[in-house]
Amino acid sequence: MKIDLALKIKEIAHKSLDRVTLLRELSLPEQSAVLQELTSHVQHVLLMQLRDDEIVNIVDHLDPRLAEKILSRISDEKRRLRIIKKIKIEVREKIEYFLRFHPKATTALISFNYVLVPINATVGDAADAIEEHYHDTGTFPEIFIQERGKLIGEVPMSVLVRQRNSLVLKKFIQPVQTITYQAEVIDIIDTLTISKRKKIVVLDHDESVLGVIYADDVLNLFGKMPMESLYGVSGLDENERPMDSAWQKFSNRSAWLVLNLFTAFLAGSMIFIFSDTLDALVILAMYIPIVAGMGGNAGSQTFAVMLRGITLGTISLNNGWPAIKNEILAGFYNGLLIGFIVALISLIWNQSALLGLVVGLSMVGVHMVAGFAGAFIPLLLKRLGKDPAATSTIFITTATDVLGLFFLLGLGTLIMM
Repeated sequence: MKIDLALKIKEIAHKSLDRVTLLRELSLPEQSAVLQELTSHVQHVLLMQLRDDEIVNIVDHLDPRLAEKILSRISDEKRRLRIIKKIKIEVREKIEYFLRFHPKATTALISFNYVLVPINATVGDAADAIEEHYHDTGTFPEIFIQERGKLIGEVPMSVLVRQRNSLVLKKFIQPVQTITYQAEVIDIIDTLTISKRKKIVVLDHDESVLGVIYADDVLNLFGKMPMESLYGVSGLDENERPMDSAWQKFSNRSAWLVLNLFTAFLAGSMIFIFSDTLDALVILAMYIPIVAGMGGNAGSQTFAVMLRGITLGTISLNNGWPAIKNEILAGFYNGLLIGFIVALISLIWNQSALLGLVVGLSMVGVHMVAGFAGAFIPLLLKRLGKDPAATSTIFITTATDVLGLFFLLGLGTLIMM
């Protein structure tokens, strides 16, 4: 059953002996909604009787301007400063937790340039709040509307300036995009980059407003990532451009290609080591590009996931071992599926159950290697201070090629010869 807040405000104002008890009967959002409607004298009396943690929780639902005004009612300066410090610490910790979505995101990304206005307020009331905010900060705020202490939408400034002061704000409320600071990183990224709205409101766990993020600021963080990632994975200097001279292109690319040449020789060495097996079982040569290609593709998938996590600052070698184990296990599952399909084709096409077994087991092995290499190598390179985007793929491909051929030719030697 909904409590009549207007009646509760009157009760708290007139029943001086029961004020704190009556206030505590309300939910936190309702407490904040009631507190801001009381006279300064009643606010002062209540703040004297409430505990510090209760004040922190109540004020958490107010906009910064109003919170500052209410806290000024606390006459004990030491207590007031202690409460303000606790509020700032809690807000900063929550904002810093939210900002884990990008390693370069700072607390400056969150704006506190807003006012919270009750749903039953008029355009004139909002104008007064805007004027007061502008007088204090020199900026025009966002106007958010709350009902019973909870955010329900916004009223754009462009709408307010066209309306009569006597009209109630409820008629002009528009939805606003929100996201909780506790959301998963992938949800934060999707909301911030996919949302077509110009701003996003970050909410606390109790649905109070923590701050505002503007979409343009977020896009500036992510804007260069696709191009830089593409260049890095290709082994290119991010400054290289289509109209650069041939010599400049040669200088940028030659070192990468030479390194690729040496790693290719490593893969070729497997064929040399098992040359007798290939002479006796020429049919295995048919499956070399299949095993190497599937291993490379699987490693690329894992690498893409890990690179995204590294770029966003959500994973490192310190906390990455569970992810590495999951990638190896996923490789095992994928290897079983792909291995079964290839083994079945080998059985039908080559009429050899042993060949199917060799190729199937090779697929399981190379997919597990791909999972490990695709996850571990970029994390290791990051730990060593290297750019994982620019150097990981060559080592991942080498690992899948060399060990994939080792599995195929080694198992062929053990099982079929």
